[in-house]
Amino acid sequence: MVSKNQIKLITSLQQKKYRSINQLFFAEGIKVIQELVESNFELVHLYTTQNDFEEVSNDKKTIISENDLKKISALATPNTCLAIFKIPSEKKTNESGLILALDSIRDPGNLGTILRLCDWFGIEQLICSKETVDIYNPKVVQATMGSIARVNVNYVDLESFIDKTKLAVFGTFMDGNNIYKTDLPQEGIIVMGNEANGISPELERLIKNRLTIPRFGTLQKTESLNVATATAIILSEFRRLS
Repeated sequence: MVSKNQIKLITSLQQKKYRSINQLFFAEGIKVIQELVESNFELVHLYTTQNDFEEVSNDKKTIISENDLKKISALATPNTCLAIFKIPSEKKTNESGLILALDSIRDPGNLGTILRLCDWFGIEQLICSKETVDIYNPKVVQATMGSIARVNVNYVDLESFIDKTKLAVFGTFMDGNNIYKTDLPQEGIIVMGNEANGISPELERLIKNRLTIPRFGTLQKTESLNVATATAIILSEFRRLS
């Protein structure tokens, strides 16, 4: 059974305002929750329609009906479980190795996919502009498929961060150097821009290393790649000779 107050709290966490006030977020689905339970994230409470997650103590677990799960779920078709976790304190960015930076990424699905890509390619540090969608947005958490537990994410004044860093900074532009013909280092910051507008002019002036993914189509009428797709290609090239 889920009380009215619990329903009110959980559904409010769909909004960034209330996630910030309560310092809580929620995740749905066995895989995502399992990854978070096994990580350093602190579980507040688990709601499940099945007698699973034996490693979770009974005082932090409630078996509920499918109807109750529908009341608290953010999914059109609810899974079998939902768990509330505490939002951890941000850890300082370690300015070494390869770092991915996101400039005003707005789509939750894109951010979740990019975070999975960071996990796949061993990018341990992801920095986001303050205009980028919240990492604890339920749609982002869902799209990460658990990778949120393995990548350090910080929200910063990206212009100031890029201006002060001693690392080489790379940006993706339509008129940059062909990434397939460029010698790429194993250390630096890679900046990916907004879905509609690319990298902001304020950041562009700070980026000395301009890269592009060339088009090979005969007509070459495609204006751009999806930012998550472009990120996959860029990270793959940076890792190709590592």
